[in-house]
Amino acid sequence: MADFIGGTSEADHLVVLVHGLWGSPHHMHSIAKALRAEHGEKVHILITERNSGSYTYDGIETGGERVCHEIEEELVKIKQGGGKIKKLSIAGYSLGGLVARYAIGLLYAKGDLDNLECMNFTAFASPFLGVRSPLLGHFNHVWNLLGARTLCLAGRQLFGIDKFRDTGKPLVAVLADPNSIFMCGLAKFKRRSLYANIVKDRSAVYYTTAIAKTDPYVDLSKVKVNYLEGYQPIILDPENPVEKVASPELSAQPPTTENLVWSWIKRIPMILGLSVLIPIGILAFLANSAVQTVRSASRIKLHESGKGGVDVKVYRAFSPLIKDMKDAIGDGLEDMGTDTRHEYIDDVDQEGAGFPTLALAPYQFAAIQALDNLGWRKNYVWIHDARHSHAAIVVRVEREDWYEGKVVLSHWVTDEFLP
Repeated sequence: MADFIGGTSEADHLVVLVHGLWGSPHHMHSIAKALRAEHGEKVHILITERNSGSYTYDGIETGGERVCHEIEEELVKIKQGGGKIKKLSIAGYSLGGLVARYAIGLLYAKGDLDNLECMNFTAFASPFLGVRSPLLGHFNHVWNLLGARTLCLAGRQLFGIDKFRDTGKPLVAVLADPNSIFMCGLAKFKRRSLYANIVKDRSAVYYTTAIAKTDPYVDLSKVKVNYLEGYQPIILDPENPVEKVASPELSAQPPTTENLVWSWIKRIPMILGLSVLIPIGILAFLANSAVQTVRSASRIKLHESGKGGVDVKVYRAFSPLIKDMKDAIGDGLEDMGTDTRHEYIDDVDQEGAGFPTLALAPYQFAAIQALDNLGWRKNYVWIHDARHSHAAIVVRVEREDWYEGKVVLSHWVTDEFLP
């Protein structure tokens, strides 16, 4: 075991790290290293393991029960080793943020949080509102339709087409219901923080990771970005991250026909290559999705029977809602794979400094309001050099072009994390 995982009997603060979809414990090593370097032996670090790899296909509920079980096991193990945990913090990356929130609800319902001081809940690039695309067009409609059906139960939950138990609502909506055990558990934490990429996050875009109904960063040429002192040019000023600016005048001459022709000629080899590789890749992806769906269904069945290493009855004894669910999320929610009536909203959100409101689903708007009422410290991140900011924000593996993520982790352990 790496020396930055676990802890001594002197540690009184348990910090739990939860990886994302298709992830592994190794993806959280950079976070753990930064935490250990800054806070030393004061913290006991647990990186959850039971949702590794394809096990994340099994959904947020199953994953959350596994994580809750791991946390309870670790607390018992620490106590048996002579330690005593007084504080708890949980950080989730990507899908791990939703899984962690589910686990927190279970810990709250079971009373496990009653004797712990809940310090930090942090989400790194986590899709709080799911991953349904609010954009108009055939591509986005196909993305919403197929994407939800190629990631097993986790996909249906992320795209909001599931019905969680007897609530009749998507799980991401129930997670944000003010009357749920999940929100009550989350409310116990002294600090709730999130880190959201403003651009180049191809897995979880800005609006869902920042819990926002606008996206000011669609065209960076039309805005002025303000940085946080000491963390420029990566972390934006949370108090005043962005301002609208006048559109710059185009001084360059338009390209000539000859230049356009040569530009297309240069692209021909790439286009021909993609025309062959993309269909092969799609077929391979769909074939793998079919296999993973069967395997995931088998694992979920085993989990539901209590033979997957977790006593499910212990966690299913609680209703996810403390009171009857209010109608704030909206009645008659349509299957997001076929409902396109809410693709665009014409008005401009005044709270978003004049930026247009995204065409989200009713349950997503309700989730934004409920989560914002809970209170968050929102940190906006601009990864410049990495092509895929979703992986770089937590330095998922050691790569030279992901160095900017180390600035994000440094900010978290020094400026955000309550020891």
